[in-house]
Amino acid sequence: MDLILWRHAEAEDSLPDQNRKLTAKGEKQAGQMAAWLRERLPSGTRIIVSPARRAQQTALALGAKFETLKEIAVGASVPALLTAAGWPHAKGAVLVVGHQPTLGEAAALLLGGEEAAWSIKKGAVWWFSSRVRQDETQVVLRAVMAPDML
Repeated sequence: MDLILWRHAEAEDSLPDQNRKLTAKGEKQAGQMAAWLRERLPSGTRIIVSPARRAQQTALALGAKFETLKEIAVGASVPALLTAAGWPHAKGAVLVVGHQPTLGEAAALLLGGEEAAWSIKKGAVWWFSSRVRQDETQVVLRAVMAPDML
């Protein structure tokens, strides 16, 4: 299984939090990362997105069909995110468009097995794969890409 974590792009500082929209810079970040992803996402990738406006706008840049799930909304838990994505046993690839600190905590758990608060840059993607070797599930970090690297 591939699990791709995409943090929403830069958004306005305003309230209510759920309605914050992308800035002009955020729209550019989302577009750049969407172009990078379109070239690499496997056919049939399932895309799940937080209901927050900024996450929805980020996902829209892909121009692909997606599901909105409250289980990955602002403040979601790592177990809720991983369950929604079907990690590590779902078939194919799942792209999650969500928020900090949940995405950073999920990345830390996947790579180190510990609770930690890693920071994922706005608009960035962390791409993981699971594989089984000698009856043991392993995690492979395949890519980390930030919009300013494109």
